[in-house]
Amino acid sequence: MSPRPRALIAMPPAVAALALPDDLRARLRMVCDVPDLVADDFTRPEVREALEHTEVLISGWGCPAVDAGLLADAPRLSAVLHAAGSVKPVLAPAVWERGITVSSAALANAGPVADYTVAAICLAAKRAFRVAADYRGGHHQDLTLSPRTGMLDRTVGIVGASKIGRLVLERLAGTGVRLLVHDPYLGLDEATELGAQPVSLDRLLTGSDIVSLHAPLLPETRHLLDARALGLLRDGAVLVNTARGGLVDTDALLAHCEDGRIDAVLDVTDPEPLPPGHPLLALPNVLVTPHIAGAMGSEVRLLGEFAVDEAERFAAGKPLLGEVRAEDLPRIA
Repeated sequence: MSPRPRALIAMPPAVAALALPDDLRARLRMVCDVPDLVADDFTRPEVREALEHTEVLISGWGCPAVDAGLLADAPRLSAVLHAAGSVKPVLAPAVWERGITVSSAALANAGPVADYTVAAICLAAKRAFRVAADYRGGHHQDLTLSPRTGMLDRTVGIVGASKIGRLVLERLAGTGVRLLVHDPYLGLDEATELGAQPVSLDRLLTGSDIVSLHAPLLPETRHLLDARALGLLRDGAVLVNTARGGLVDTDALLAHCEDGRIDAVLDVTDPEPLPPGHPLLALPNVLVTPHIAGAMGSEVRLLGEFAVDEAERFAAGKPLLGEVRAEDLPRIA
């Protein structure tokens, strides 16, 4: 690798403007030779020419696929620094097979998701969404003295001790809630350090007032919460999903929410988006948002900052904080 590796920014210009504004590009240029080109299409002649000399690819939302065909045009590529979360939709297995270093800014994206999740949990504990729907309809449901409302003494179950799941646990510590966690890869000591009791999924579902999902969507976790699992939730429970829509059987969830037995806060759905007129969208005890928990607007800069930090570490020969190894792929989102 040359002293100042050649880097190429590969994402739509609108994304690049938010993720890598002028000050961050100036930082990037201090350690990398960065052309003024922003590549949102790898087939353009000027992009193909730039790829021949590219050693570091800064990818992000909307980046074209980095597959075997692209790699053939980028013989010097040594690292892909993804200024976004999951690398799976962008990078083909051929990237790891060629020994290219991969980094993801998932750690930077985790903060906004965790903040959103904790806010949703707090609002759900006060039944804010259900009360707001009634209020819009001209009714005032005073739940001030209802024992079903409030955070104190509630039990919150976290499914998946992922980066985001751990941040949610950390943020909930000291708020007066009891914490349960289910993750087959989490040991007792780690759970204890996070202030949570490790339990089976069934135990978590039966014992929680609020359940928040933070597991990756894998073949074995698809419909992790099916009709049977959802049936274990206690009456009045709240399901929060800021992870992946496919973790939940949508039809089964609808059946449990339609009769008001449980509430749900869904930032992700299956399918995504839900088709217009879907019954979940009209239920007063269900809040559906269009996948906004992660970095958005001004927060997208956090992803670019992480990628530039990684570029500085890579150029200096230091370990990358967000490195994604081939062996990680089967159990990450």
